[in-house]
Amino acid sequence: MFACMFHRTLHMTVGNPDSKINRHIGAIGTRFRLLSCALALIQGDTIPKSLSKNVLRERIYCACLDYFCAARGCPTQRPACLQEDINALLNFWNALHADKKYLKTSVIGDFTSYQYGGGASLSPSMASDLRSTSGEFVVNNAGWINTVPLSSNTSTLSKRSNRSKRMVNPDVYVKDYLKKRALILSLLAVEIQALKVWLQPPQPTGQGGEVTTPQEEALVKWLSGGFNSQKAWSGNTNLAWSISPALAVYLSTRIHNVQGLDAEISNLVRENPIAVSHLGEALQYLATSENILSDIPELNYMLTWAPVPPVKALAYFSRQYPPHPLTAQYAVRVLSNYPADTILFYIPQLTQSLRYDTMGYVGEFIKYAGKKSQLLCHQLIWNMQTNKFRDEEGHEKDADLFEVFENLEKALIGQFAGTAKQFYEREFDFFGKVTNISAIIKPYPKGIERKKACLEALKAIKVEPGCYLPSNPESVILDIDRNSGTPMQSAAKAPYLARFKVRRCGIKELEKQGMAVSSGQEVDSNIGPEIWQAAIFKVGDDVRQDMLALQVISIFKNIFQTVGLDLFLFPYRVVATSPGCGVIECVPNAKSRDQLGRSTDTGMFEYFISVYGDENSHAFQQARSNFVKSMAAYSLVGFLLQIKDRHNGNIMLDTAGHIIHIDFGFMFESSPGGNLGFEPDIKLTQEMVMIMGGKVEAAPFRWFVELCIKGYLAVRPYREAIVSLVSLMLDTGLPCFRGQTIRQLRTRFTPLATEKEAAEYMLSIIQHSCLNWRTRAYDRLQYHQNQIPY
Repeated sequence: MFACMFHRTLHMTVGNPDSKINRHIGAIGTRFRLLSCALALIQGDTIPKSLSKNVLRERIYCACLDYFCAARGCPTQRPACLQEDINALLNFWNALHADKKYLKTSVIGDFTSYQYGGGASLSPSMASDLRSTSGEFVVNNAGWINTVPLSSNTSTLSKRSNRSKRMVNPDVYVKDYLKKRALILSLLAVEIQALKVWLQPPQPTGQGGEVTTPQEEALVKWLSGGFNSQKAWSGNTNLAWSISPALAVYLSTRIHNVQGLDAEISNLVRENPIAVSHLGEALQYLATSENILSDIPELNYMLTWAPVPPVKALAYFSRQYPPHPLTAQYAVRVLSNYPADTILFYIPQLTQSLRYDTMGYVGEFIKYAGKKSQLLCHQLIWNMQTNKFRDEEGHEKDADLFEVFENLEKALIGQFAGTAKQFYEREFDFFGKVTNISAIIKPYPKGIERKKACLEALKAIKVEPGCYLPSNPESVILDIDRNSGTPMQSAAKAPYLARFKVRRCGIKELEKQGMAVSSGQEVDSNIGPEIWQAAIFKVGDDVRQDMLALQVISIFKNIFQTVGLDLFLFPYRVVATSPGCGVIECVPNAKSRDQLGRSTDTGMFEYFISVYGDENSHAFQQARSNFVKSMAAYSLVGFLLQIKDRHNGNIMLDTAGHIIHIDFGFMFESSPGGNLGFEPDIKLTQEMVMIMGGKVEAAPFRWFVELCIKGYLAVRPYREAIVSLVSLMLDTGLPCFRGQTIRQLRTRFTPLATEKEAAEYMLSIIQHSCLNWRTRAYDRLQYHQNQIPY
């Protein structure tokens, strides 16, 4: 009965996209408990015939390898369940490690009995069932010997279909399975180690981290015995490809510390591109810079290759790759299949890709996309108006893009007709009046006079129906708070703040309403909730760097949500609309640490006590939880993007206890004081530690460290997407780029480190930053120079 179940459940295909057994990491324990049961069956005496055992062994090995035909995910199980899953994997690993002796002792008898395809080791009904299972291979009651794999490729199962009487060499069979077994043991050992790091991340106190049990002794010995040698993995990679090309493609997502692994996979992909053309992830191994530069004939396969994410498609128009018509055609085809709201996110990179668009593909795509979506077209025009110039005053033209943008902007505006043209003119006229308030109030001195002028100018603006803020193309403006006009601190540039009543309706609905208003039709004004949204309108400040930082923060937020990691980020909206001009949406229900210090004259911990109550109260515990989750997320972002100038005016606290960072004028390779790089990687002060328990041994602080490490492990697999996003902005002239940005960014992701090494690296960053004297010194400097409390 059990043998029948396993034969029906476990298939001999590896990497099948329609596999019935889920490859999600949350199902890993169930898969390997099932395989452990099957392995125990063939290692026991229940099944009398070795040939039947060998067929079942093939199914077990295939089902095991099939799990690795996908990128590694982050565990979603609760700690107790994850520990049980790790134990299940360890049990299977040890059982498979012992399978060598069963292979050598069980196979010879039946091979000598069945010199050719005679005899059967299972019942006729079982053979009939297997014949109809997924079309994997053909069996019949008189031909079980033909199903025994004699090479590592399951596609060769039927190669012995002739019935010539010849002796099958069992040593070939054993050698083949020992190779498969070694590959499985290696992949599974790495997976177990990764899951252990996720379950027990290292801690500053020495707690957590790796604790080796007697059950793991053989596994640890296996990993230390030449596991990561280039020669061993060259053979393993070729073996994986022969089993399933998908298995080989995903090896590099699991094995990080082996030199030459990517090159080996690239050679295999180039030899047979069509075998993996259904996998977007495999394209990186064919369309390498070297292959594109050499114009290899296999690049023709790109024309029918599976799609990749938008940022990877745009990367073919960046410094990362030389220009080529095939990569350009592929990238534009991929981008054309994404909806407008997806392309909206990548507009800064899309317009910059025109810099490398030597054949005009991107320009034609922008015209095509502008016809499909009016809002997308508006955002493209604002972005091109901003990036015509390299300075915030609009005096220094971008030599590469000025004429390109001028011509493309005219083409986009020329495409408008009828209701679309009216929508464009109404939106740009309304927003021009809102922005012009800065110019109106600038001649007035700071204080009451400028405030009065701001309120008067705001009252003069008429809210046009169907308009929206450039920073929020999902919400239509209903009204303006005429009393909200507030000039900001800067005397020279006259930015101001205003509040707008908006209704969230989504991009498609907003576009529909904008077009309907133009044609005189009635619109349904009750779609979506109404909220008040405050925004700052800046003039004379380049906000493009903030846009880039918040793009990456948005990607991090999406990653955390995708993997189920409970971390908090608030990527508020920033959009540049012309040189030195932009809209910055305000963080709702939040005050800067600077404002709190001025109003309360107490530390952050005392502020939490005064607002949320005693440290043991439910409200305080909830606020502390929110603080830890946001603190871990922003610490990780701050380190990876090297965000500096972290004084208390740039750190906010919302009413729920979340910490939120704003103002990203210094990041990557730029920092205050003539680029001194004085501040540590993370701002982790005494008052922050106090909220998280007061000492590194406290449970909240250990949870903070755990979340930082898990967040770091979660974003590492997406490093190339982030690198591509940043690479496309390198030639904008932003001050954060000084020549080594990409190399340093990649290094911070530790691409060649194992999960354990990466976790220990992140821990060392936290330890070095915690209570660092340079943080306090910088806060003291800001206090003396700008009167910012600390």
